Amino acid sequence: MHDVVITGSGLYTPEHAIDNDTLVGAFNTYVDRHNERFHDEIAAGERAPLAHSSREFIEKASGIKSRYVLDAEGILDPERMRPKLPQRSDDEPSLQCEMATSAAREALSRARVDAADIELVIVACSNLERAYPALAVEVQEALGASGHGFDMNVACSSATFAIENAASAIAAGRVKRALVVNPEICSAHLNFTDRDSHFIFGDACTAVVLERSDLAVSDQRFEILGTRLVTRFSNAIRNNAGFLNRVTDSDPLAADKLFVQEGRRVFKEVCPMVAQLILAHLASLELEGGDVKRLWLHQANRHMNDLIARKVLGFDPGETQAPIILDRYANTSSAGSIIAFHLHRDDLAAGDIGLICSFGAGYSAGSVVLRCQ
Repeated sequence: MHDVVITGSGLYTPEHAIDNDTLVGAFNTYVDRHNERFHDEIAAGERAPLAHSSREFIEKASGIKSRYVLDAEGILDPERMRPKLPQRSDDEPSLQCEMATSAAREALSRARVDAADIELVIVACSNLERAYPALAVEVQEALGASGHGFDMNVACSSATFAIENAASAIAAGRVKRALVVNPEICSAHLNFTDRDSHFIFGDACTAVVLERSDLAVSDQRFEILGTRLVTRFSNAIRNNAGFLNRVTDSDPLAADKLFVQEGRRVFKEVCPMVAQLILAHLASLELEGGDVKRLWLHQANRHMNDLIARKVLGFDPGETQAPIILDRYANTSSAGSIIAFHLHRDDLAAGDIGLICSFGAGYSAGSVVLRCQ
C-alpha cells in the first residue's frame, strides 16, 4: 500500500456576484408582480399571497451575504428568475468542462504536476449538464491527461467521496496520480421564486491533485491519514429532475424538479450524524477533536457548521479553527469544503492535523483526515 498526499488545489470563481440586497430587490419585485397578477384569487382566499424576503432574514437564517453566479442578469430579471446560459454546440467545450479545466490547471500548477501524468480524473458534483459522454472524459481530453475518467454524484458530499475513491486507487497501486474536480452550477437548480431557498446557492468549481507520497514534489503536501463515508436515505433534500420527466409527462419547470428541502428537519438530522462520523473517524486514528487544527466543513449554513465544529472541538470555533467562506460564496454544494481548504491551508505547519468534511442530500457525509507535511 502506498501513502497518498494532496499536493495541489484549484478554484474557479465566476465573475458575477450578487449581494443579498440586490437579490432581495429582484425577488420582492417578482413577489409584488405575482400578487398583483393573482389579486382576485388572493382576495377570494383561493391563493395565498407570496411574502417578501429581506437581507436580515437571509443572514439570520444562513449567514450568507453574497454569492457568485455564472449569470446574474437572468436571475435578477423578475420576469425570468433563473440564469440565462446559451446552449453550446457539441463541438464546443461544455460549460462544466470549461470550469473544471480552469480549476484543474491551478491545482496542477500548485502540485507541480503535468496533466499528462494524471492517470485518473473524477468529476464529482451535484448536477451534471448531460448524461453522457462522461464529463470526466471530456476534462481528461481537454487537459491532456492519461488513463481514464468517470463521473459520480453524491450531491454535496461528492468531493469527499471522490477523494476517497482516488486515494484508494493510488494506495492500491492502480494509478500514481489522480485529479478530482467539482464543477457546481447550483444556480441552475435553485428556485429563485421560493422565499425559503432563493438565497442558498452559488456557482464555483474546485479541484485537487492526489499523488503517491514518494512521487510528490510540491512545497506543501497533506498526507491522507484516513477517509470515512456514510449514507442514510432521506427525502428531506431532493431534486426530481431527470430523463424520465419527459415520459412521465411531468412539468419540467415544476418546483420539485428544482432543489427542495425541509430545512429544520435537515438541521436536526444531519448535524448529529456528521459530528458522530467525525468523532468516530478521529477515534479510529487515535485522535481527538482537540488534535484537529483546522476543520474545512461543508459550507451550507453557518449554524450547522458552528454546531458541528463545537461538538467536535469542544468549544465555540473561531475563523481559524473552522473557516467560513459561505458568507461570500453561499452554498456551492460539493465545492464548499474544498473552497475552504483551498483558501485556508497555506498557514498550517508540518504536523498540523486538518479535516475535510462534506455532508448533504442522501443523506451523505464524507470525512478526510489530513496531516500537513
